[in-house]
Amino acid sequence: MKNGVPGVSDYQGPAGGWGAVKAVTASVFSQKAIARDIIAMFKMNQVKGFDCPGCAWPDPGHRAPMELCENGVKAVSWETTSKKASPEFFSRHPVSTLWHYSDYELENIGRLTHPMKYDAASDTWQAVDWDIAFHDIGERLRSYDLAEQVEFYTSGRTSNEAAFLYQLFAREYGSNNFPDCSNMCHGPTSTGLTQAIGLGKGTVELDDFDHCDLVICIGHNPGTNHPRMLTTLREVAKRGAKIISINPLNERGLERFSFPQSPREMFGGQATELSSDYYQVKIGGDASLLKGIMKALIEMDEARILLDRQPCLDHVFIHQHTEGYSALYDDLRQCSWAELEQDSGLTRSQMEDLAHSYNKSRATIICYGLGITQHKNGTGNVQQLVNLLLLKGNMGKPGAGICPLRGHSNVQGDRSVGINEAASEEFLQRLEAHFAISVPRKHGRSSVESIRAIERGEAKALICMGGNLAVAMPQPQRTFAAMKNLDLQVHVATKLNRSHLLLAKHNYLLPALGRTERDIQATGIQSVTVEDSMSMVHTSCGALKPASRWLKSEPAIVAGIARATLPLSPINWEALIGDYALIRDAIAAVIPAFRDYNARIAEPGGFRMDTPASRREWRTPNGKANFIVSHQQAVERENQPADALVLATLRSHDQYNTTIYGMNDRYRGITGRRDVVFLSAEEAAARGLSQGDVVNVQALDDNGQPCAERVMHGLTVVIYNMAAGSVGAYLPEANVLLSLDAVDTQSLTPAYKSVPVALKKA
Repeated sequence: MKNGVPGVSDYQGPAGGWGAVKAVTASVFSQKAIARDIIAMFKMNQVKGFDCPGCAWPDPGHRAPMELCENGVKAVSWETTSKKASPEFFSRHPVSTLWHYSDYELENIGRLTHPMKYDAASDTWQAVDWDIAFHDIGERLRSYDLAEQVEFYTSGRTSNEAAFLYQLFAREYGSNNFPDCSNMCHGPTSTGLTQAIGLGKGTVELDDFDHCDLVICIGHNPGTNHPRMLTTLREVAKRGAKIISINPLNERGLERFSFPQSPREMFGGQATELSSDYYQVKIGGDASLLKGIMKALIEMDEARILLDRQPCLDHVFIHQHTEGYSALYDDLRQCSWAELEQDSGLTRSQMEDLAHSYNKSRATIICYGLGITQHKNGTGNVQQLVNLLLLKGNMGKPGAGICPLRGHSNVQGDRSVGINEAASEEFLQRLEAHFAISVPRKHGRSSVESIRAIERGEAKALICMGGNLAVAMPQPQRTFAAMKNLDLQVHVATKLNRSHLLLAKHNYLLPALGRTERDIQATGIQSVTVEDSMSMVHTSCGALKPASRWLKSEPAIVAGIARATLPLSPINWEALIGDYALIRDAIAAVIPAFRDYNARIAEPGGFRMDTPASRREWRTPNGKANFIVSHQQAVERENQPADALVLATLRSHDQYNTTIYGMNDRYRGITGRRDVVFLSAEEAAARGLSQGDVVNVQALDDNGQPCAERVMHGLTVVIYNMAAGSVGAYLPEANVLLSLDAVDTQSLTPAYKSVPVALKKA
C-alpha cells in the first residue's frame, strides 16, 4: 500500500530476479499440473521440443537446458492446466451466468474438452459429435448467397500448416476475407517497410546483436511483452555496447535485469544495468522526436563538412542505394524546433544528444513495438525509423537494421503462408495451378473492415482460428453488438473467452490441441512449423498427452470443415492431414521462399526466410530504399482542449494480449487490481489530483468534444514516472475509450496508443 492506496506500491527490484521465480512458482501451482509443467519447461524452445506459445523472440544457437522466461512459463502453465471446461461444467453454467465472469475467471475455468454447440432453449453450450458439427457448419456455409459474406479470422498462434490450409479452404470457398491479429498490431510494419525497403519484415537476425554498437529501444516494454529479449539486451550491455530507450513510461525491463539463470546475479543480489539513457517521449510524439534527431544529425553533418571533417551521414550509401533524400532534407529543414519540442515533449538539447549518440555508433539496431505502430500515423512512424537508419547506412550490414518486435509466436508466419486479404497475383496463380481450383481475385477484408461489415449486416458468418477477436477490437460497444447479429459463429479454441459468449444464431465451439500436446495423425506424431520475429522458421513438436481425447489439431479441424463445406473439392484433405510433410510440400510448391521446406526444417534451428534488404537488395518498384516524408501527426492536437491528455492502452505484467493470468502488474507496483489509470505527478498536480483519487476517463472526439458512450468510470489514479501529457490504462478494459474509426490511414491498424481523453474526479 502506498499513500494509503490498496494494491499500489513502489517496485524497487530489477526485471527478472526472484520476483520472476516467485511468479512462475505461483502460476505453476495455481494450475494444478506440476508434473506436466516440469516436463513442458524442459521441452519449451528446444530443438526437438515445442515453440513457446508466447512471444516471437528467436531462439539462440546455443540453448540453455531451460530456454524460457517468466511469461512463457505462465503461457505454458495456462495451457497445461488440469482444470477442465467440460460439458458437465457448461450444463451447470448458462451463458447468461458466464457473461458476468471476468476475463480472468473465464479462461481460468480450464481447457475445453469437447466440441460444443450452443442451445438457445437452455442457454447452455452442449456437447456435439465432431461429424455433426462439421456437417452443420458446412451446410450453413453453403447456404449463403456470396462467399464474401464469411470472415476467416486467424490468431498468431496458428501454425504455418494450419494457416496454409485455412487460407486454402477459404479461397477455394470463394473468400479473401482474412481479418488477422497482425492487422491489430504490426500492419504499419508490413505496409511501411514494404514501401521503404521492399520487405515487410525486420532485417536483423539474433547474431547482429553481437556486433552492434548501439541498440535503440522505442515504443516497447520487453520485461512484460517479450521477456526473453532481456537476456539479449543483458549481453549487449555487458560487452559495453550502448542501449538507449525511448518510451513514455519508465519500464523496469528497459532499466535493469537480474538473469534468473545466473547464480551470481540471483544469490549476489546483482542486476545488469540496461539503458544508459532514457527519454520519455509524449504518447503520439514519436514522429516529431525522430524528425528532431534527423534534423540535428543533418545540421551536424553540414557543420562537419564545412570544417572539412568526417561527415555524419553515409553519403555514398545514400547516393548508391536510396531515393527521396532531397525531399526528406527539405522537410526537416522546414521543421520548427519549437513545434518538434512541443509535439515530442523533449527539448532540442535532448534530441541533439540522441543524434550525437547515434552518430558515434558504427552499427545501430532499432527495436520497436506497438508503441510505434498503434497510432493513426503508425505507418509513417515506422518509415521515420527507416529514414533514421538509412541516413547512416544502418541497413544491410552486420550489427545494424530494423527489428520489429512481434507478439504471437507465429503471427509473422501466418502472413508468410497466405493469411493476407490482398495476396499477390503470383501467389494466387500458383495456388490455383497446384491444387486445380479457382480462387477469387477481389481483395478481402482486414480486421477493422470485417467488424464494420458485420455491423452493416454484409457479413453473415465468422470463423475464428483461435484468439479473442471481439475483446481485442476497439470500441466493444459497437463490436459486441455487431457480433450478436451474425448468423453463424465458429470458434476454434483451447479455452473459453468472452468472444465465445457473443452468440449468433448458430454457434460452435471446437476444442483444439495446444502447442504443448502431442499431435498424432495417420502417419504418426506430427510437427508443425512457426516463424519467429527474425524470419527463422523451425519445427514445434508437442510432448504432452492431450488434455482430452476429444481434441483435434487445428489442421484437422480446418480439413473437417473444408470437407463438409466443399464435398466436390479436388483437394485430398485426408492425405494432407495424415502427414503434415505433404502440407509443407504444397507450401513449397506455391511459395518459392519455402523451397526444400521439409529438408531445411530438418536442420537444427530450421532456416531463415529470404530477407533481401539484409543484403542491400531493395525489392521496391524503383529498386532503391526510399526515404519517405511524413506530414501527419499521431494526435490532432489543434482541435483538442489545452488540458487534454493522450491515452495509451497497456498490458499488465500478468497478461498476454487479452489473456489475463492474474491481477498483478509487478514492475509497476500494482497488486490485486486492474482498475487504475497511470498519470505523471506533473499532470496530476495540474488537475488537482493525488494518488488514490478516483476519476472518470472520457474520450474526446476529433473536435475535442466529450464522447458520452466512450467513458471509463471509477479508475484510481496512480502517480507514475512517465511523460507529461500522457496517461495509461489497461487493455482490454480501456478499449471502451477507443474508436473503431480511428485507424492508421494506410494499414487500418487501430489507434490503441493515441486516444485524446479528459479526466474528471468521480
